[in-house]
Amino acid sequence: MSLYNAIVAVIAGLSVGSFCNVAIYRLPNERSVVRPRSHCPHCGKLIPWYENIPVISYLVLRGRCSGCGAHISIKYPVVELIGGILALLCLYRFGSSVVDTVFAYCFLMALLVITIIDWEHRIIPDQISLPFIFVGIAWSFVNPALSPSSSALGAIAGGGGLLAVGMIYRLIRHSEGMGGGDVKLMAMIGAFLGIKFVLPVIVIASFLGSVYGISIMKRKGKGTRTAVAFGSFLAPAAAFCLLYGPRVLSWYFSRM
Repeated sequence: MSLYNAIVAVIAGLSVGSFCNVAIYRLPNERSVVRPRSHCPHCGKLIPWYENIPVISYLVLRGRCSGCGAHISIKYPVVELIGGILALLCLYRFGSSVVDTVFAYCFLMALLVITIIDWEHRIIPDQISLPFIFVGIAWSFVNPALSPSSSALGAIAGGGGLLAVGMIYRLIRHSEGMGGGDVKLMAMIGAFLGIKFVLPVIVIASFLGSVYGISIMKRKGKGTRTAVAFGSFLAPAAAFCLLYGPRVLSWYFSRM
C-alpha cells in the first residue's frame, strides 16, 4: 500500500463519511439525501463548501454554526473519521483488487449508517438494506472469495433464519422479538459475506447485545426490560467478519 494510495483513500473516505452524515440525519425523517443542500437544522443557513470540508470545517468552526452559533454534534466529524479509517482498512485488506475494495467499502459504510440510525431511532431503513442485498449478490460474481450460490444462500439463510427466530420468540413470549428491519439487514449481510458467515455474525451480535443488555439491567435494576437495537450489533459483527473473519476461521479450524 503506497503512501499516495493511502492519502487518496483517506480523502475519499472522509468525503463519503460526510455524505453518510446526511443519510443518517435525513433517512429516519424520510427526506431525500440529495436535496435540498446541506443546511443548519437550527437556523436553516445553507452551508457553503468551505464550511463543509470533512473534519477540518468542524475544527475551524469550533463545533458551532457560523450563522446562529448552535452546537454541532461531535458525531459528524467522528463519522467522517471512521469513513477515512475504514477506507484505509479496505485498501489494506482488499487492495489487490479495486473492485473488491469499492464493494467492501460501500458495504462497511452502509453498515455504519445502519448502526447509528438503528441505535438512535430503532429503525433500519429499507432504502439501504434492500438494494444492498442485490449489491452483495452482484459482488459475488466478481469476488473470487464468494460464489453467487453462497451469496444467495447467505441472503436466504440470514433473513430466513432471523425471521424464524423472531417467530419462535413471539410464540413463546407473545411479544415481538425481532423486527423486520433486522431480518432484511441479515439478508443483506448474508449476501455480502456468504452462507458460512451467517452463524458467526449472529453469534457475535448476540454476545455483544447480551453484554449490553446485562450491563443495562445491572445499572437500572434486575427487573428492567430493555429493548436492544439488534441491528446496531449485527452491523459491527458483520464488519468484523468481513475484515477479519477469514483469518479467524482459518485460525480456529487449524486448531481443531
